[in-house]
Amino acid sequence: MSEDVLTTIREQIDSNRILLYMKGSPQAPQCGFSAQTVQCLMSCEQRFAYIDILSNPEIRATLPQYADWPTFPQLWVNGELIGGCDIVTEMHEAGELEPLVREAAALESDSTNA
Repeated sequence: MSEDVLTTIREQIDSNRILLYMKGSPQAPQCGFSAQTVQCLMSCEQRFAYIDILSNPEIRATLPQYADWPTFPQLWVNGELIGGCDIVTEMHEAGELEPLVREAAALESDSTNA
């Protein structure tokens, strides 16, 4: 694992309260799992950052080892890996995703207003 790539990943996770590593973009997901995860996130009506791993092959190769999570998409909230499509979908259906995302978004707006 390249230290430069690890530093980039840490900075991305640290500087975005809600971050989705996905295939494609929210407007044009490149896999069904990414599309489903985006739908769950968008239903929470909060802004989130994303990284297209298809156009970032170093991150695509390194993140699974860093996160100890083998697949994409990966949702990170407040620096913590929440999980992939199945976990995000389950949390959404159980009503657990929206409060988590809303709280993270509120923290982000608090830090930018401070």
